[in-house]
Parts: sequence; structure tokens; C-alpha cells
Amino acid sequence: MPVVTVLSSFAALLLVWQVSAGLWPSRSFPAPFAVFQTFLAESASGDLPYHLGITLWRVAAAFFVAMIIGSVIGILLGSRQNLDRFFNPWVTLFLNIPALVVIVLAYIWFGLNEAAAIGAVAVNKIPNVIVTMREGARAIDPRYSEMASVYRFGALDRLRHILLPQLQPYFAAASRSGISLIWKIVLVVELLGRSNGVGFQINLFFQLFDVAAILAYTLAFVAVILLIEFTVVQPLEHASTRWRRRAA
Repeated sequence: MPVVTVLSSFAALLLVWQVSAGLWPSRSFPAPFAVFQTFLAESASGDLPYHLGITLWRVAAAFFVAMIIGSVIGILLGSRQNLDRFFNPWVTLFLNIPALVVIVLAYIWFGLNEAAAIGAVAVNKIPNVIVTMREGARAIDPRYSEMASVYRFGALDRLRHILLPQLQPYFAAASRSGISLIWKIVLVVELLGRSNGVGFQINLFFQLFDVAAILAYTLAFVAVILLIEFTVVQPLEHASTRWRRRAA
């Protein structure tokens, strides 16, 4: 998407926001400039960068845990039909357990600590990764495996030249959906049981009825996530499918 189109879209959104805030002046619906002033004040005090950094750390930790565990299980189930039939009800069950239930149980069982917070977020994402990577393992072309057997590829060569290239689009899809899901769950985890992070701050400002601060923290975090999406996730997704387009 062209940069001009993106900027124009955001400018139109700000204009609608400004007009709406002018038509309905209220402390519960601050104008964009009021939110920007709060953003500057929180940034200057160091509170916003600190809490934003803590939240991003939790997002990154939960993301990598979920991707590693979910990918291994998903590939295993996709390549072993008997295991897939046996564990498919488990996957379906965990897919449908509400995130809030997992978070509350993690805090009750393991305490209000960092490991419980990150683990709860990862557990909520792992079933989605399993489903995506299982489909990727099922879609692997057996002809490449036969070729690897003919040329006597070792385990490392099979992984590098056969398995990973065909699974890259599924890794990209799981990563993209993973980031969009994990950062939302992290905020709930912080709101319920942590003493820092963007979710904790939003809960604090909710009690103070400070909507401008809530929006300042929310938009700052969303801006970082969008930056990651446009500069990391989308380029990796594009690169992962390049070999398929060339083959076609």
C-alpha cells in the first residue's frame, strides 16, 4: 500500500475524530491534541517508554514461546496421522477455552508472577499455531521428500532445503496472526495481575477516569505494533512466498 494512501487515511481519521470531539465536547472524549499533549507529558516523565517496553518484552517472550512449542507440535501432528486423530480433540478444546479463564487459572495456580503472565499468554496462542502449522505439514509435497531420499539428504539438509521452504508461508501466517492476538491478551494479563505495563496503566487511568491518558498509551502501543507489522512481518511474509511465485 502506498505511503501517501496510508497517511491520507490516518489524516482523515484524525479529522473525523477532531470534528466529533468538537461536536461533543466532553472529558470522556478528548480531542486528538489533548491526547497528544498527554502523550508528550507521559513520554517526558519516562513512564510511557518504561511501561511500553515492559509490555513489548512480554509480547516478544510469549510470542517466541508460543511459536516454538506450537510449531513443533503442529508439524508433528501434521506428519503423523495417528497422533493427529488422537490429539485433535485436545487442540479443539484448548482453541475454545476463553483467554480470561486461562489467565485467571494461571495466576491462581502459579501466583502473580512474570512466568505465569507470559505462560498464560503463550497457552492462549499455542493452539492457533498448532492448527496453522499442522495444515502446513499436511501440504508438504511428498515428491521433495522422495528426492531427498534419492540424494540421501541428512536430517539438517532435509530441514533446510525441504521442510522449511515449504513451511515458510505457514510460519509467516502464524506469526502475523500471533502478534495481533498476543498483544491484546498481554494487556488483559497486565490489567489483572501485574504492577507495570500498558495494561496496568490503562487500568490505573480507568480508575482516574483519564480517557486522554488511556488513549495516549493505547495509541502509542498500537503504533509500535503497526511499525512491527509493516517493517518486519509483512516483508518476511512477502519473502517467504517468493519461491512459490517463481515456481509458478
